Amino acid sequence: MFYENASVSERLTMPPAVAVSTVAFALTPPEDATVDPSAPAGAGQTTLWIPLVRRTRAPFLDRWALPGGPTHWNETLTDTALRTLQDAALRAPGYLEQLYSFGGVERSAQAQRLVTIAYWALFGERDLTAPAVPVSTSGAPSGGARWDDVVPPRSPRIDEGNDPSSGTDRNVAWFSADRLPDLAFDHGDIVDTALARLRSKTEYSAVAHRFLGPEFTLGQLRAVHEAVRGQAVDPANFRRQALAQGNLVDTGRCETGTRHRPARLYRFASDPALEPTTPDPSSTGSKP
Repeated sequence: MFYENASVSERLTMPPAVAVSTVAFALTPPEDATVDPSAPAGAGQTTLWIPLVRRTRAPFLDRWALPGGPTHWNETLTDTALRTLQDAALRAPGYLEQLYSFGGVERSAQAQRLVTIAYWALFGERDLTAPAVPVSTSGAPSGGARWDDVVPPRSPRIDEGNDPSSGTDRNVAWFSADRLPDLAFDHGDIVDTALARLRSKTEYSAVAHRFLGPEFTLGQLRAVHEAVRGQAVDPANFRRQALAQGNLVDTGRCETGTRHRPARLYRFASDPALEPTTPDPSSTGSKP
């Protein structure tokens, strides 16, 4: 039974609809991605980037929102997060973790209660250079069901600004995490929560490991720290502190193909790890 067909008494006892939204971070947007046109030249050197999808229906018509959608009957929540994120970014993230549940009584644009399970993801260097993945064709559930804070599935309609021949979609763009537009619904709160989770990590090496390739320069490592913190750090101090921690190994090689003096390449002494992909329910927070 769908909400719009239910009586008043039936609506009071109907369970909430469940959707998934994902905040995905990258150091730079993919080369073939549409980037926020309002971003000034040279922006993003000390920031993270997030893919957003433009809504194509009311409410919040033309407002930007996080990739997401309803979870299907034959999907896990993680499956839904991966599917909807890949539909938007055309790439699979290197890391995905459940963040919080958002289930305020008034957060949905329609009367039916809506609970969104939020995820956060990281796109590493290798993830962004991998070939684009096909867009899923699963779409919304059959029978006319719809949730108002669900981002519509990607569409090949030319009149919506899409160009199927090039694989691009003007309804998907990457924005600096520090220069986001006003987002639909409470998606701004979801982004703030994800940023706080990422920036609270004490082991930045684990985060850097997800963003960088197997070998990297100290300048690239510093760029990760600056992007996560949202502020520049002194290069000399960073170099001294990074080497003093003892978790970097000098490979004895230098980067190639650069116009300036090649920098030395390092790797991590061990594989730093973030939390498990599926966190312990006891450690998973929720927001009303």
